[in-house]
Amino acid sequence: MKSVTRFALVLWTAASLIVAPVYAQTQSTGSPENGQQQTQSQTATPAQLPDVSKQAAATQPGETEPIIQKKLGLGPNYSNGKPSFPNLFGQYWPIQVPEPTLTNMPKIDQLVQNGKLMLSLDDAVALALDDNLDIRVQRYQTWIAQTQLLKAKAGGVPQPASSLAVTLGAAPAVSFDPEVTVQTTWTQSLTPVNNAFTSGAGTVVPSSLFRQHDYKLSYAQGFHTGTSFSLTWDNQRSSSNFTSFVFNPWVQTQLTAQISQPLLAGCCKLPTTRYIIEARNSTKIADAQFRQVVMNDVSTTSDDYWELVYDREFVNVEQQAVSVSQKLYEDNKKQLQIGTMAPLDVLTAQSQLASDEQALVSARTNMLLQQTKLLNDITKNPLAPNLKDVEIVPTTPIETPDEVNTPVEQLMAEAWQNVPQMTIDRLSLENDNIEVKVTRNLLRPSLNLFAEYQAIGLAGIRTSVSATPLTFVADPNEPIVDASGAASAPPLFLGFPTSFGPATTTIVASGVGTAEHDMINATYPTYVAGITLGLPLRNRSAQADSARAQLDERSLQTLYQKDRNTVYINVRSALIALEQYRAAVAAAVEATRLARQTLDDEQKKYQLGSSTSYLVVQRARDLTQAQGIELRDRINLIEAQVLFDQYMGRTLSANKITLADALGGQTYRTPNIPGTPDKDANFAPGARSPWAEGANRK
Repeated sequence: MKSVTRFALVLWTAASLIVAPVYAQTQSTGSPENGQQQTQSQTATPAQLPDVSKQAAATQPGETEPIIQKKLGLGPNYSNGKPSFPNLFGQYWPIQVPEPTLTNMPKIDQLVQNGKLMLSLDDAVALALDDNLDIRVQRYQTWIAQTQLLKAKAGGVPQPASSLAVTLGAAPAVSFDPEVTVQTTWTQSLTPVNNAFTSGAGTVVPSSLFRQHDYKLSYAQGFHTGTSFSLTWDNQRSSSNFTSFVFNPWVQTQLTAQISQPLLAGCCKLPTTRYIIEARNSTKIADAQFRQVVMNDVSTTSDDYWELVYDREFVNVEQQAVSVSQKLYEDNKKQLQIGTMAPLDVLTAQSQLASDEQALVSARTNMLLQQTKLLNDITKNPLAPNLKDVEIVPTTPIETPDEVNTPVEQLMAEAWQNVPQMTIDRLSLENDNIEVKVTRNLLRPSLNLFAEYQAIGLAGIRTSVSATPLTFVADPNEPIVDASGAASAPPLFLGFPTSFGPATTTIVASGVGTAEHDMINATYPTYVAGITLGLPLRNRSAQADSARAQLDERSLQTLYQKDRNTVYINVRSALIALEQYRAAVAAAVEATRLARQTLDDEQKKYQLGSSTSYLVVQRARDLTQAQGIELRDRINLIEAQVLFDQYMGRTLSANKITLADALGGQTYRTPNIPGTPDKDANFAPGARSPWAEGANRK
């Protein structure tokens, strides 16, 4: 048996060493296509990259650019442990967690040209998904939840899986991972003996010597029904200097099978698998929390992007105001020199020029601050050498969002379904409901059914010594018996022999085979079965756990309704804001048109001598103010749309992002390749934007 066991172990180890590399190679060659696509995309030359100009030309006005579809994975899944085959010893090594990448993705280098970061809103969102540190930190929380699910699958109690799982009473612990234990024990004992009878000899034995070698193999496992099973195979070889043993040395082998099943408290599947179910829900909660963080960061990046657009365009507005004031000042100086204008008009124009230049400095300062904020949103390290003194140039034009014509009831049904917080509340309620059921089960008395089977085999060296009596001495005190049974035979007196013939020693040897044969054939079986009943007289601890579970469930039900109302208020407020800002934009566009027309008319009157420089300056101020208000209202309308999408849970779908993108740190987006034509090139700094001309672009 030892040889067979040793041979099987060597064969298993050799098979694992041979199959493991082949299995690893198969896994690498048969991996999903996303790995190959990632490698190809990283090593692609500029000639292999998609032609953005052709895509832009093929895109009709008002349509979005085509999306390059890729098969993306969710990254490592820590809820699955290492398999025991083909690598037998792999499960005894820790799961490798890669170091975090704290450098910027190479994608940002493709967008930098001539010290300017040509950035569209899509590129900003894509870079944020890759490099935003908030998203990176939250991604680890999802993986931590997966490790707790792995712990629950093994029968452990996940620590952050559920607050109730830590505080409330737990069902009897059951390990779902089978465990094999091999134990070898060597014992030698030398003990003084004070009783000659216990030594098995008629004379005093000064000490007893006992040696034993014990080889034990055991298997134990728990099951989802609460059943516990164990199997133990025990082999002992012992020897002693006592002469009273039948076998000396002797071999004893024993097979013991035990099974236990709770019938009341802890019975059935739910109390035993509660942590697995709750851990699965906790991973979904972590996914929802991750989705919420991604939505918040994408919304923040979008807001910061549009704020930078506003600051840059407001700089253009102030530059135009400075240009108008500068021209007026220069014209007035010329007229002063020829004597056709009073010095007060020149001073008025100069004062306005100084005010406009001061406003321009303030606008540029705000633009630089906002640029720094946006750069922090889309990079891990904004101090990277390639980003030093880089200028961010937004390339996405300002567009008016579509009107929302969906009924409020339909919008609320969608929001309650998609908002991550509502998903978190629903999963938490499900966990609380499980705790209520489990704690109700643990209120019952404990009634356990158990059974045990045991088979023993014994063998060894058996020594017997016999001698033939030669003479007897009758004992008069003993009764007379008829030994022969014949009627004619004389009666005999019982007695004891006084002399013996030569002693004959008989040795019968048996070993492990005999003992194993007796054990397998159940020559000496033992059967045990029973029921254990435990009756807590007051059961206050279980009552407290049950009441706590119900209170937590009721509290979360109330919180769930509160969050529903909060979602309603947010969505309703966002709808009102969209309506107000859309009306404000329409009014601002008209106000800008009238202010520009008024300024043109006032300048014509001034050239004809029927107006003053003060009135021209006043009309220029009015136009600058109207342009700033229109710009602010347009940006507010876009940001209100961003906030509405966030409150509706549409942020990811509106930006064409899936959860797989965020977890894998990858997106379905095509980066803006430097050097390719840009359909929105007329939105470059210094150029007059379409809305500044009064066009109502959609």
